[in-house]
Amino acid sequence: MASTPAVRIAHTCELVPAELARIRELLDAAFEGGFDDHDWDHALGGLHALVLDPYGRPIAHGSVVQRRVQHADRSYRVGYVEAVAVRADHRREGLGHRVMAALEHVIDRAYDLGALSASDAGAALYAARGWQVWPGRLAALGPAGPVPLPEEEGSTHVRPAAGRSLPDPGRPLRFDWRDGDLL
Repeated sequence: MASTPAVRIAHTCELVPAELARIRELLDAAFEGGFDDHDWDHALGGLHALVLDPYGRPIAHGSVVQRRVQHADRSYRVGYVEAVAVRADHRREGLGHRVMAALEHVIDRAYDLGALSASDAGAALYAARGWQVWPGRLAALGPAGPVPLPEEEGSTHVRPAAGRSLPDPGRPLRFDWRDGDLL
């Protein structure tokens, strides 16, 4: 029986260009053309959880990057999960759970809470791991002020870091501004 490959954690700065290119190839294939340059940019600058095949090619990936989220009278440091994917021929082997466990460990140790925007295909994974759909309003803090994001409501999931609780859903979460998809 083959051994289960380890999950490697690496900061973007620790990945050489060839590794980054292979991760991008995995993401392009896994998202079937629905992964653009903005999505790639959003996945960089934080910690990556990688599972590699015996030849060093990524078969599962996810990253967590820091974002600031304003809620009521406070700014939260949020571990935002990006670019979670498993190569098609390795799906249903538990690799998505292993990647998420590694990212959740980072969130528990370094952030106030975790957040992510789930596709329909990914929502079941996150729900099974205890992530909750944010029941309140969402916005981004744009250059001209808050921009409501009603289209993101129902697909944005949150998870408190270990020992913490979620903010009051009666007040909106206002995410920092970025190019491309705001959440």
